[in-house]
Amino acid sequence: MLNRDRLAVALAAVALAACGANAQQPKTSTETEIQQLREMVMRLQERIEQLENRQGGDSGRVSATRDSTAPPAASGASSPEPAIGRDDRDSLDFLRGTTVNFALDGYYEYNFNSPVGRVNLLRAYDVTSNSFSLNQANLIIEHAPDIAANRRWGARLDFQYGQATETLQGSAANELRPQAYRPLFQAYGTYIFPVGTGLTVDFGKWASALGFENNYSKDQINYSRSYYFNFLPFYHTGFRASYNLTPKVNVAYWLVNGAQQTEDFNGFKSQAFIVTLKPASTVSWNVNYYFGQEQPDVVPVLNPGLPAGPTQPGLPVANINPTPNGREHILDSYVSWNATPRLTLAAEGDYVINRVFSTSAPAHVVGGAGYVRYQLAPRLAVATRGEYLSDRGGLFSGRTQALKENTVTLETKVADGLLLRSEWRVDYSNQAFFLTDTAGKLNHQQNTASLGLIWWFGQKQGSW
Repeated sequence: MLNRDRLAVALAAVALAACGANAQQPKTSTETEIQQLREMVMRLQERIEQLENRQGGDSGRVSATRDSTAPPAASGASSPEPAIGRDDRDSLDFLRGTTVNFALDGYYEYNFNSPVGRVNLLRAYDVTSNSFSLNQANLIIEHAPDIAANRRWGARLDFQYGQATETLQGSAANELRPQAYRPLFQAYGTYIFPVGTGLTVDFGKWASALGFENNYSKDQINYSRSYYFNFLPFYHTGFRASYNLTPKVNVAYWLVNGAQQTEDFNGFKSQAFIVTLKPASTVSWNVNYYFGQEQPDVVPVLNPGLPAGPTQPGLPVANINPTPNGREHILDSYVSWNATPRLTLAAEGDYVINRVFSTSAPAHVVGGAGYVRYQLAPRLAVATRGEYLSDRGGLFSGRTQALKENTVTLETKVADGLLLRSEWRVDYSNQAFFLTDTAGKLNHQQNTASLGLIWWFGQKQGSW
């Protein structure tokens, strides 16, 4: 209810101030103005009484419908908003920590060798020539741990569809039942144990940290992927743990089925030891050592339709004899440096040795790659990559050869969430290896021009 006494006092003060302001005027004029102010005060007092009477009636009507246990609303206050229930609040808090993200990645590429079948050799994703291609469509759902919110657990699901799945997780050379897991690129749960600075443990399937490049095109320097992305493991299934020894040193350990093995095909558990160093805010350096047994010891049964016995379809029941027991060792290291706000430099080096049997002659892959990216303008960047890979024993390409490639990429940010990448790439070999327009005729070189389009949107910030 309005306070009439206070308002009357205020009005009187206004009247007195007005009188004082007009003290120098002639007396007859001053008396006239004082009379006018008195009349104004009387009218305002009458108006206040009318408003108070009206508010009293409204309060009675509101009180008649309000719960008798609820406190009365403040005079003149608007009707309160409906209260949010505890369950609704919990749901909103949960969703606040969840991100949903989408991506679409497609390209057109032309191979100047005009290869038979329009096939680009040694490419991970841009595998077809003279064809409009859908590389991948992605759906990523993540509910990450948040210690500040007293939530130590989290989970992530990455669904992937399109051409890239055949390279990434559709190969029968690595998966016993690729059709069962093909759309599921990552699926893992996380828990941070309250040990020291926090021991993070994941279980499930996750993208490999071996190699500088990764799956999502928007986070890469170039559009096409390097030989080493194509050669090194794409993903692993099992346990991994990481711990920050200091703000600049992180160590990690993996115990997994193997490389590209959602289901283990030999029963041998592979391991990895990883050290990530950040000596400065602009520098990140990874040193990775991985070893395991990467040859299957069972005969795969692909898409049989019906089970061969009283078991789920596709599970193998026949052993390979003699059983391959050779080991693979991967030493991988890469470093990136944001030399200036516009200039990024990166380098990678790899040494890989593999034996099919413990007594076999080893096959080696040795080499590295270098990257340069420069931001020409806020929406325009140029990048280049050069790499060398010595494939002794055909571990990568199926043939002993020395491979080189150089890529130049022009990136245009059309809008937030839309990238256009124009690229020229040349692959070389010291052997006649690349396809041409004539069956059986091979070339030492493969030149391609491509145009890649990448759309993405969602709440997750930074690299996916």
